[in-house]
Parts: sequence; C-alpha cells; structure tokens
Amino acid sequence: MIRIKKLDIFIAKQFGLLFVGTFFICQFVLMMQFLWRYVEELIGKGLSMEIMAKFFWYMALMLVPQALPLAILLSSLITFGNLGESSELTAIKAAGISLMQAFRSLIVITLIICGISFVFQNNIGPEANNRIGQLLLSMKQKSPELEIPEGIFYDGIPNCNLYVQHKDLKTGKLYGIMIYRMTGSYEDQAIILADSGMLQATAEKKHLILTLWSGEWFENMQNDAFGNSAAVPYRRETFTGKKIVLDFDGGFNLADASALSNDARGKSLARIYRDKDSLEQSYDSVGRQYYADARLSLYFIPHINRRDSMLAVKAGQAKDFSIDSVFSKLTVQQKQQVLSEAMSKVQGAVSDLDFKSMFTEDGDRLIRLHEMEAISKFSVALSCLIFFFIGAPLGVIIRKGGLGIPVIISVLVFIVYYILDNSGSKMARSGIWTVWFGKGLAPAVLAPLAVFFTYKASNDSAVFNLDLYRDRLFKLLGLRLKRHVFGKEVIIDEPTYEEDAKRLCTVSKEIADYSAYHRLKRPPDPIKVFFIYRPDHEVERISEELEAVIADLSNTRDVYILNELNNYPVLSVKAHTRPFERRWLNMLSALVLPLGIFFYCRMWRFRLRLLHDLKTIGLTNSKIINRIEAGSLK
Repeated sequence: MIRIKKLDIFIAKQFGLLFVGTFFICQFVLMMQFLWRYVEELIGKGLSMEIMAKFFWYMALMLVPQALPLAILLSSLITFGNLGESSELTAIKAAGISLMQAFRSLIVITLIICGISFVFQNNIGPEANNRIGQLLLSMKQKSPELEIPEGIFYDGIPNCNLYVQHKDLKTGKLYGIMIYRMTGSYEDQAIILADSGMLQATAEKKHLILTLWSGEWFENMQNDAFGNSAAVPYRRETFTGKKIVLDFDGGFNLADASALSNDARGKSLARIYRDKDSLEQSYDSVGRQYYADARLSLYFIPHINRRDSMLAVKAGQAKDFSIDSVFSKLTVQQKQQVLSEAMSKVQGAVSDLDFKSMFTEDGDRLIRLHEMEAISKFSVALSCLIFFFIGAPLGVIIRKGGLGIPVIISVLVFIVYYILDNSGSKMARSGIWTVWFGKGLAPAVLAPLAVFFTYKASNDSAVFNLDLYRDRLFKLLGLRLKRHVFGKEVIIDEPTYEEDAKRLCTVSKEIADYSAYHRLKRPPDPIKVFFIYRPDHEVERISEELEAVIADLSNTRDVYILNELNNYPVLSVKAHTRPFERRWLNMLSALVLPLGIFFYCRMWRFRLRLLHDLKTIGLTNSKIINRIEAGSLK
C-alpha cells in the first residue's frame, strides 16, 4: 500500500503553486508568438470582440500541450533550487531520504500531466485547430473594404493603388477616395477622384464592385489610336455616380477548404490512423495504375511468333552481335529518324513522370504529415516527463531559486529542444529523414541528458563546479597552476623544522640526481616513449614528499617561510614521460603522424619545464634550510 507522507505533500504544494504561475507565463509567451504569425489577418478586419475572444480561446486551448513541458521544467527547477538554497534539501538527505524518494510525489504529478497533455492533443487540440482554421477562412471572406487602411495607399487590389482618407466600419462607406489604375503602360494609366464610395464583393468572391459618387475620371488615351504621336490626348469625365468592376480573389478557394479536411493537426489519433489507411490505399491504387501505364508504354513487348522470337534470341546471344554495329548499317535518314523517335519518347516519358511525381509527392507528404502528428501526440506528452528529470536534478545541483538562473537555464534547454524538434520535423516533412527519426530526435537527445543530470544529482556530483573544470582545462593545455599558501590565525601543531630541513636536503639531492640521470635538456627518445616505455614514478614520489613538507611548514608563523612556500611550483609528474597510460594508445598516437609529432613536442616541452621547476625547488629548499639553520626558529 502506498503511503502519502508529509514530505510528499510539502514538495507537491511547493511545486503546484509554482507550476500554476509558470504555466500561465509560458502560455502567454507561446500565445504571443502564435499571434505574431496571424497579426496581419486580424488587424484592420473590423472583427467584433466576440470573434476575437473565440480566436484567443481556441488558440489558448491549442497551445496547452506546448506550454506544459516548459512549465514543468521551470517550476521543478525553481522548486528544488529553493529547497537547496534554503538548506531544506540538505535536511531531507540528512534524514536518510534519497533524492528519488523526494521526487516521488512530483513524478506521479508529472505522469498525470503527461496524460492530460495527451488528452488535450487527442480530443481538445484538434477541435481547437479546426475552429481556428474556420475563423481564419471567415476572415479571408470578410468585406474587402475592411482591409483598406486609412491615410496610406493600399495595393491589395490587382492593377490598382487605392487611397482612402476615412472609412466608416458600420456603413462600409469610404470617403476621400483616390485611385490609380494601371491598365497598361505608364502612359495608359487612369486617375480617379471621388468624394465617397463603397466597395463590395460579388457572390463568388472573384470580383469587386466599386461604387463611386461625386468624382472625376482622368485617363490617357491609347497611343496606338493616334499613331504614336508625341502629344497624347487624355479623357476627363465628371460623374455623380459610377460603378467599376475590379478583378479580385477573396482568398477562399477549394484548396483552403480541402486543407481543413486534410490537416492532420485537426484529427484525433483514431481518425489519423483511419485516414492514413485510406490515403495509403488510394495512393497505392494510383501507383499500381501508374505501373500498369509504364508497362504498356515504356516496357511494352510486342507479340511475335515462336520462329521470330527464337531467331531474336539467337541473334542476341551471338558473340559478334552489337547494337552499335546494327545502328551503323542504317542510312543517314534512318539514323536521324531513330534518334528523333528515341528522343521524343524519352522527353515524353520524362514529362509524364514529372507530372505524375507532383501528384505522388503530394500524397507522400500528406501521409507523412499524418504519421508525424500521430507520433507528436506521444512525444510531446513524453517531453513533460523528460523535462521534469532535467529541471528537478538541475535545481538540486545548482541550488538557486527565484527567477534568475532557473529562467536562463530553462530557456536554454527549451531552445535546444525547439531547434531539434523543428529541424527534425522539417526534415521528416520534406522526406529527407524518416518520420520516426525526425520526430524522435529531440526526445532522443534530451533523454540521455535527463538521465545524466539525475545520476549526478543523486550522487552529489559537482557538475557545475567551475574550479574543477578550470583545473582540468589547465592540465589539458599544459598551463601552470599557482600555489597559494596563507598564514593561519590558529595553529594547533607547530612544524617540525629540523625534520623538515632534513627532508628538504634529501629532496634536493634526489632532484639533482634525477636531472643528471635523465638529461632533461635533451629531447626524449621516441622509441622509449612510444613503444618501449618503462614506468617512471620517481617524480611522483618526490612530489608527494615535497607536498608533505609544504603541508607541515604551512603551520609556521614565519612570514619569510610562507613567502618561500608560494615559490614552489606545482609539478606535472607524468606529462614528461609518455602521452597516455595505456601502451596501445601510445603506439597508436605515434603511428598517426600529426598526433605523434604533437605529443612528442608536448613531452619535450614538459621535460624542459620540469628541469626549470626542479632548479626552482632546489633554490627554494636552500633558502628555507638556511632560514631554519639560522637558529631563529624553534
């Protein structure tokens, strides 16, 4: 039996409050991004508040599945960042509760949210998508005068530039009208001025009827009618009322209507599979018909009698048979006729295949879109769980709450997810990648990242310890680390100066012997370094002995010795001996010539640096020994 503990309730409350707030923030951001795509469809249409409210409502319902993963990422990161910052997470671990036990309640909540996300995508989201599509089509069919702005020229009507000083949205009348009609060349344009007018669309939405009142019409006459003379007359007409028919496409056609029925985003999972089977069956029948046509046209085999067929087989199997020789026996006219017929057949076949490919490519694309939408319903719901196992462990590791660092990290993670998902969807939509690979790219990349962060957080690993990465980078690039020894305010154990002086004398003798024996000034022997390596741990032993003396002398109160201790270099104990620990890696790096040269020069550099460090150690040892033997220390 599962028991709900107070800790689970406490963490769930902390998460729930943050989740509600971050969800509405994420929803607002996504709605603004979506609204930016359709801002031109909404502005200047004269839409009522009821229509605008419906548009925003359906848009919010459609974007809920996209807002849930980002809200989970941000709220889980802030929740555990607050717990870590206030040391509550330390108290939880001190009580013997593991990190996964602390995650337990939120994992259940996240799974419930995954189910809610799937229900929204399968039931509510498709209906909202269809409603938005219908609203956008309705906006396209609104009266065209609503698109005309005030005070600037409008070129949305073909071959016309229309200027309106003022328009009345209630009556649909336009005032202060100026029209430039470009019916032909520059000389043939017409200018129309009118006090007022009204613009209405015909029933089929293919033409506009422009009714004008109290105006004048200025138009140049056609040049051809006057023999292309230099002086071109013009026509001026004053009217009290006039109607003009203009070509116009209201934007609604059968393609728009079919787009709603074929849009996979407006279908549930069951309907997607049903329509996908219908599409595959329909396009497979078309493909079979295309294959039958190709057999009759491109691969047609005429019926011949048995005697002629046997003769053709024998002629084809003959060793001296050659099509080129048969072609060369033809006359010039016959050759031209053969080539002409072959070229015409090839061109006809290419044109026919190009035309057929347009139809089959549309069918393949439509089927891929249905497959992508089916996979997307599961991948978006799964991303809620993935984002939780990224956000919660990161909050444990970073231990920073609030809206500072968590927001930055959440945005970075979401940008990576967005780029991967959009890139994969684009590749899958165009057929470059398979559908399952394109839609599964983002979860496949982020899932190992979630496992890594969860593992590091469970083991209290310092993933974001900048000092650790800095030290490793310094070692990789061969940069020197500086020693920092400071005086202590409270000293419990005094240094054993006489013993330390003896140990420093021994170290000085050992480093002198090591430098003389290995001849560090000379370049290393490549055979011994890469192929016949013998272990050399002498520098490691000397370094350990020296570090022990430095640790003991760091308890001194003498300022002179403290300053001298900081002069000791930090030795690189292995870099001068061989590139790698394993022998086969050394041999492989030597065989790969550019790498071998690089590692050889690197070892030589470290040998020279070690020689300089050993001299520095010997000089520093002498100064400290002289200070101790001076008798001023006890």
